[in-house]
Amino acid sequence: MLHFNRCPHLKQIAQKCFPSVHVRTDKHVQLFLSRTFALAEFRKSWHSTRSLVGDKNIILMGPPGAGKTTVGRIIGQKLGCCVIDVDDDILEKTWNMSVSEKLQDVGNEQFLEEEGKAVLNFSASGSVISLTGSNPMHDASMWHLKKNGIIVYLDVPLIDLVSRLKFMKVDRIVGQNAGTSMKDLLKFRRQYYKKWYDTRVFCESGASPEEVADKVLNAVKRYQDVDSETFISTRHNWPKDCEQKVSTKFFSEAVIEGLASDGGLFVPEKEFPKLNCREWKSLVGATYIERAQILLEKCIHPADIPAARLGEMIETAYGENFACSKIAPVRHLSGNQFILELFHGPTGSFKDLSLQLLPHLFAHCIPPSCNYMILVATSGDTGSAVLNGFSRINKNHKQRIAVATFFPENGVSDFQKAQIIGSQKENGWAVGVKSDFDFCQTAIKRIFKDSDFTGFLIMEHGTILSSANSINWGRLLPQVVYHASAYLDLVSQGFISFGSPVDVCIPTGNFGNILAAVYAKMMGIPIRKFICASNQNHVLTDFIKTGHYDLRERKITPTFSPSIDILKASNLERHLHMMANKDGGLMTKLFNQLEEQQHFQIDKMLVEKLQQDFVADWCSERECLAAIHSTYSTSGYILDPHTAVAKVVADRMRDKTCPVIVASTAHYSKFAPAIMQALKIKEINHTSSSQLYLLSSYNALPPPHEALLERMKQQKKMEYQVCAADVDVLKNHVEKLIQNQFI
Repeated sequence: MLHFNRCPHLKQIAQKCFPSVHVRTDKHVQLFLSRTFALAEFRKSWHSTRSLVGDKNIILMGPPGAGKTTVGRIIGQKLGCCVIDVDDDILEKTWNMSVSEKLQDVGNEQFLEEEGKAVLNFSASGSVISLTGSNPMHDASMWHLKKNGIIVYLDVPLIDLVSRLKFMKVDRIVGQNAGTSMKDLLKFRRQYYKKWYDTRVFCESGASPEEVADKVLNAVKRYQDVDSETFISTRHNWPKDCEQKVSTKFFSEAVIEGLASDGGLFVPEKEFPKLNCREWKSLVGATYIERAQILLEKCIHPADIPAARLGEMIETAYGENFACSKIAPVRHLSGNQFILELFHGPTGSFKDLSLQLLPHLFAHCIPPSCNYMILVATSGDTGSAVLNGFSRINKNHKQRIAVATFFPENGVSDFQKAQIIGSQKENGWAVGVKSDFDFCQTAIKRIFKDSDFTGFLIMEHGTILSSANSINWGRLLPQVVYHASAYLDLVSQGFISFGSPVDVCIPTGNFGNILAAVYAKMMGIPIRKFICASNQNHVLTDFIKTGHYDLRERKITPTFSPSIDILKASNLERHLHMMANKDGGLMTKLFNQLEEQQHFQIDKMLVEKLQQDFVADWCSERECLAAIHSTYSTSGYILDPHTAVAKVVADRMRDKTCPVIVASTAHYSKFAPAIMQALKIKEINHTSSSQLYLLSSYNALPPPHEALLERMKQQKKMEYQVCAADVDVLKNHVEKLIQNQFI
């Protein structure tokens, strides 16, 4: 605990952060300020305990056939340090017999114990140690090794391992019994490797030992360099004096703060990590979870979230919560069009792909002893997804993390509204606002920027505000995975070969989903064009065509696709910032002008740069319904209204030279009245539940969403709050919710 009387400079910091708030020696202020210092001390400690200088070891771990011994020798040569092979230098010298003889002599279980004891009696420093394939199956010995080294997991594709072992004439490994195939045993062993590693080296097919050795050294260097992966605000002004320190945040800070203090959005200071062609090809046969682990580990530094812990979160997020084992499957629709189904999560929309993971990331990143209130604006799907996601964190975290989701009272579908209200739990509430989504989103941003109010909440209630909208980097990042995974699935299914370009067409409102596709391209996925599909609220389409973002005399028009009934696309700022070479001053100018004058114009050079990758068009309500009807008539597939918007635009833009992946962002069940109108079903005036059951009886594709049907069965009248479209009124609601939850 930090105290003002011991650290008087803290009071000055508090006064600087909250100039209008009377600073007291209050325990909540101390807790808040302690957070910054605690994070700094943690990273300082991380660096001091993870440095290779002195007595630390590089420990190579992986299955038999991973090349640990060969790679270890190459690294030892490069570093000029001792190389220890556990098989040759420890086990055989301890036992005075070969490893195979020992295994034959004592059997599988006893062998693991004998092997573990031998490692426990061993110590080394400043060395490269190549483990056996079975070392990770003995906990005590692995803890012993981990205390003094960095464990590097050589992750080799299964097909390569089996091929190598066959070439080496290895027909039995530890733990293999009669009737167990080598492939099955190697799969089983993966759980042990995932448990122990500090950093992973993805050894793609065809990588030479020298290439793997270089990857190991780069991975260790990254692991040590805890300050190498930082985030800046899109409105950050680079100092003219190159010696002046740049204001940056770590991943964990960007996640828990949500929005930058200057009103900008957090973005990586450096470029996205990129996979080479062979690495991508090695992921073609991987599962969605395996792809997510590889990609997100490259984007999240282990000092923020240890790789093994991140893997556990990913498995939890995308495990039993999704109705389809492929998580985000790609389905061929017709011609060169494919549907990316993003609605198999528990609430039936693409938001689940990030909001089943974000709560676990958030809970891990928060410092001890602080409470967090997460404010969310929703245009329909985010509300239920965020409430569902944060209801799944453990009980201890629920006591410290609460969610308030604000939705336009009359601006979402009846089903979406019922779903949001019905998703309220002990740590999550729904608040209807008598306005549109843009007001909800703008109001939350204003609340975040109000230092008097946020300071008051910290001092009086010990609570810090954060966000789970796509303005939060931890919410946006997981979306990159499904765009990459969709491309890999097309390769896996034989529709394209790796390297062939594809277009992506995405129903776009807040620009987050399509921006995630841009990031997937930056990581190496060959996307040719990003097709922005708008409904009648087509401000983004107009902007992409003209470079003029104009909200003057424009009001949101309610449509059949309410989740993209948005005029202020927050994530556009991130993309413009990247195109403008991270010119924070320009972003501040443009978006302040948008706030004050309701429009801005980017220069010709930026317009041309934008149009190199982006095309856009919009779809009328009549065209939307017609697309739903014609697609069902020709293929038996029911599109939700948002996907129908994208289908119309994709059809219009199609040049037949390139496959098009159309993002299906929600299950049609959530928009039953529009679907029934499109399919010319007369029983339109039925209740939401009867409409849902009627549609499910059509035996169409995709199949009925069981979680949504179950939700309708369980739906009971739940109370929720409604408030006026006034920022001060929203503040009062926020304070009352905090008092109810934490006081």
